[in-house]
Order: sequence, then structure tokens, then C-alpha cells
Amino acid sequence: MKYNFINKIPKIFIKFFYLLTISVILIFIERVIVYANSWDNIVSKAKGQEVYWNAWGGSAEINDYIQWVSKRVKKDFGVIIKHVKLSNTADAVTRILLEKTAGRTTNGSVDLIWINGENFSNMKKNGLLFGPFTEELPNFKLVDFKGKPTTLIDFNIPVDGYEAPWGMAKFNFVFDSARVKVIPKSIPELLNWSISNPGRFTYPHISDFLGSTFLMQILIELTDDPNILNYPVKNISIFKRVTEPLWNYLEKLHPYLWRSGKSFPLSNSVQLQMLNNSEIDIALSFNPSDTSSAIANGKLPKTSRTFVFKKGTIGNTHFVAIPFNSGSLEGAMVVSNFLIGPEAQIKKQNPEIWGDSTVLSIDKLSQKYQRKFKDLPLGIATLPPNKLGATQRNPHPEWKNLIDSEWKIRFSK
Repeated sequence: MKYNFINKIPKIFIKFFYLLTISVILIFIERVIVYANSWDNIVSKAKGQEVYWNAWGGSAEINDYIQWVSKRVKKDFGVIIKHVKLSNTADAVTRILLEKTAGRTTNGSVDLIWINGENFSNMKKNGLLFGPFTEELPNFKLVDFKGKPTTLIDFNIPVDGYEAPWGMAKFNFVFDSARVKVIPKSIPELLNWSISNPGRFTYPHISDFLGSTFLMQILIELTDDPNILNYPVKNISIFKRVTEPLWNYLEKLHPYLWRSGKSFPLSNSVQLQMLNNSEIDIALSFNPSDTSSAIANGKLPKTSRTFVFKKGTIGNTHFVAIPFNSGSLEGAMVVSNFLIGPEAQIKKQNPEIWGDSTVLSIDKLSQKYQRKFKDLPLGIATLPPNKLGATQRNPHPEWKNLIDSEWKIRFSK
């Protein structure tokens, strides 16, 4: 005779287990219903709201894309986007901080902001962010958290649901292949190339994020222990020791830059215009598809191409966040959700539109959208993923802030 274990269990325990199981199932169903209803309520409340979206306005292609987003969310959700074009995102962060200091806790001037890095760090540290809210966005579950870990960590600072990933960036170099036959594959090789080709390379002023990123790229490659850059600066003596190779490098490089390093282009767009005008031969970019997009839009010669260093380059994610005192919270959430939807992400990645890489996991999408992503053109100057090299982490924002300040002391006239 087989031993029947079930018969030995007191009926009261079986009944308890049964009721517990039913309760868990009911709670799960209730939460699913509440979640659906909560998003429906958010969408309902968002209708008619005006969302003042503060976003960098230095690119015609990006501005056109934001206009397309504006039309779509107005048509689909009744949300009205007002694009506030910024030249420096830090200006908007300062404005939000001043509003908090003045006690303006509702109806702030900013409803949505395009940020990452030190601006996110400052907003999070000063309690300027609404959230966490990303788990409320239905499209958030489509993000590639495993393959793109910087969607959850911004410049080594946990996002914690306070900003929604919007696009991926990877530092790269742009050159005119009609004039440059041998490309440098490291920071030291770039110095040697500049010495051999004086005046044909430069980088944007460090007030532009790309110029500041270039300094970080130099530091990562020249420092003995790049891991130290992932944490806050412990003290000024460590900062001086770690950054000494950076300053020595720049002292050697600057005399061979455009205008002998006495002045710098104020933005990435100005720098690319210089490349188009044959004033320089190598420029910088933070978007692997940006060059293909510029060629398609007639802003760079068809002979323009891109390269990265042998050891790889810095990569990160850029985000949108909602300030703590937004008067259009629901509208901002609806816009955030639309931005990480497959339709908006596909259009954004198209090099003929913008060329900004998606934050989504293609495997999580429907077959329809998987095919659409697969059919996207790579772009004539865009390196395939297996040619982009390793992705290096952005240093902690404290390193960037201190380096920017020191650069201004040493080199700003």
C-alpha cells in the first residue's frame, strides 16, 4: 500500500492553504486591474494638459523629432507639448532649484526635462524630482535593462525610477575619409596625429557636454586605475594625482589644435559645421548614427565616416524626468511613456530622422515591430554594433564637475 501523505495532513491546514492560494490569486488580479485603471486614470487626467518640455534645442533634426512627438501625443492623448529649447540644461535645473527655494511647490515652469549625468545628480540630491514613476509607465517593461544597464544607472548613480530612459549614446569620432587616410586608435595616437596635422582637430568648449566627455575619455584611457572614477572624489589630493596625466596631455595637445587651442567651438553642431567647411578633419560625436543622419540631411560630405578607439569609448543613456513641482504630472507621464514606445523609438533610430539608438529590448517587442527595427537602414557612416568596441562607463559626476572647473582655470581665456 502506498503511503498517502495528503491524508495525513489535517483538513484545517488544507483548507488554510486553499484559502491562501485563492487570496493570492485574487490579490494579483486586483493589482492588475488597479494598475490598468491607474494608467487609464493618468491618461484621462492628462487630456488637455500643457507640458513644458525643457530639452536641448541645438539640433534641427532633434527639434523636428520633438515636433513630431508633439503632434502625435496631441492627436492620441490630447496632451499639448511646449518645447522650451535649451542651450544648457543646467540653466533649467537651476531654475527649478530656485523655485523650490522660493516655495513654489506646484505649477512649476518645467514639466518635463531631458537630462542625464550631473544634472540628474543635482536634481536627485536636491529633491527636485517627482517619482519614482517609471514603473507606472506601461512601455517601461520593454526597456533592455540587461543588455543596456545604463538604463538603470546614470553616471554611476542609481536611477531609482526618477527618470525614464529615452535613448542610447556612444562617444565616437567623425572624419572626412577624403582627407584622413590613417585614423588614430587611441588617445596617444590622437596626439601624434594632431602633431602631424596641426590645426586639423579640435573639441568643443567644455560648457558643451561633448567637450567635457572628451576630457573624460582622455582620463579613462590615461589613468592607471579607471575604476576609481566610478566613485565620488575622496579628496583633492587624490583628484590632483589622478588627473595629472590629463592636464599633461592637454598641454601637449592644445598647441596643435585648431587656432592653436586658443579658442574652441561652442557646440557640437558648430564643430560639425567646421568639418563640413573643411576647417578641421576630425570632429566628435556622441551618437553612432549622427554622421549618417547629417550626410542624409546634407550637413556633412558623403565621404564622412566614423571610428572609435581600440579599447572602446564612453557610452551612456539619456533620460527624461519630471520635476517635483510640475503642474502637469499626468501629461508628463504620458509623454514619457510615448517616448519609450516602439513607434517613437523606431522613428528616433532612423538615421534619416535622428539616428538615436533605442533603449528597448527588440526581443520584447511584437513581431511587427521587430521586423520594423530590422528593416531600419544602418546608415552609410554608421558602424555596426560589433565594430563599436567596448562601452566604457561615464565617471561619477563629481569628477566631471571638478575637471570642468579646473579646465576653466587652466585654459579658459
